[in-house]
Amino acid sequence: MRRRRRRWATGAALALAALVLLGTGGGWAVYTRLDGNITADEAAAAELARHERERPTALVPGAQNILLIGSDRRSGDGNGAYGRDTGTERSDTMILLHLGADRRSATAVSLPRDLMVDVPSCLRPDGGHSLPALAMLNHAFETGGSACAVRTVEKLTDIRIDHFAVIDFSGFKEMVDAVDGVDACLREPVDDRAAGLKLPAGRVTLDGEQALGYVRVRKSLGDGSDTERMERQQQFLGAFVTKMRSDDVLLNPLKLYPLLDAATSALTTDPGMASLGGLYQLMRELRNMPTEHVQFLTVPRESYPSDTNRDQLVEPEAGKLFAHMRSDEPVTVTRRIPSDSATKSGNSAGENAPSPTPVFPGNTATEDPCR
Repeated sequence: MRRRRRRWATGAALALAALVLLGTGGGWAVYTRLDGNITADEAAAAELARHERERPTALVPGAQNILLIGSDRRSGDGNGAYGRDTGTERSDTMILLHLGADRRSATAVSLPRDLMVDVPSCLRPDGGHSLPALAMLNHAFETGGSACAVRTVEKLTDIRIDHFAVIDFSGFKEMVDAVDGVDACLREPVDDRAAGLKLPAGRVTLDGEQALGYVRVRKSLGDGSDTERMERQQQFLGAFVTKMRSDDVLLNPLKLYPLLDAATSALTTDPGMASLGGLYQLMRELRNMPTEHVQFLTVPRESYPSDTNRDQLVEPEAGKLFAHMRSDEPVTVTRRIPSDSATKSGNSAGENAPSPTPVFPGNTATEDPCR
């Protein structure tokens, strides 16, 4: 396993370093194209700077928190097939990714789009300002784009968001196709015309189009809840991370370039991440991270009392999770939570005594979904 990790690290570093450091000929042309693919959201950066005083303070130097936003944008190449372009853009998926300061762990927390939160007054695309509101989380992105989403999540978690990245439907499926598909495990056959899915039970390799349907569909898989949908997304992301880190991708230019091209073309980020050099630096820092320390979970939540189709945080569990992320302290995920779980014992967030490592339901990038 250690030798395999070293091969991945060497392959990633060499492949990306070649693009970054080659200064002449085709290498520079490739670098320039990939670097120019990424869209920097300067307006969001300016809006966040305008609200700097109200934003949380980063507590641990070197730790990073990145808000990943899956957009349901239907304009642009390849996105029109997923619905009519209404001119608005909503967050179909939102994940808060925490990277440990030592770059030995990563925790990705799914934030339900139906979570009821306090959305601050935000700058709208038309130049006006929205009123503060208690609304679903995806209302923030729809109202004021990335800046409003970041401010809302910071208000919810008291965690400083260092970077954000938005990816749309088309970019997601192109990334999956670039690695020749990703494995998933189905408990029963699926035949959903609306989602364009017809798959057998058991282990299947999903292409980009199938993967998009798989992570978005609710009605024909499981109990139809958003909970199971997020669990599928987390398992799929774990399998995708494993596939991307394989030698077959990172040491194969015929696969690595299409992956980088698809990834950079799909991204809209803050200016600090909007360069191939910035992405290379991030990957270089992550090269030694064990896949068993790449964790996925959903924030503890429950039905909202006045509307069972909405969610609210479960306390003190959610507060404990956010406190550990804010302080760069470890959390543990497992498929099965024991009855004496640390999420129900020990000190609540904010006490001075040492806090045990909390345990939450989730999965890691090493887990095989068919087991």
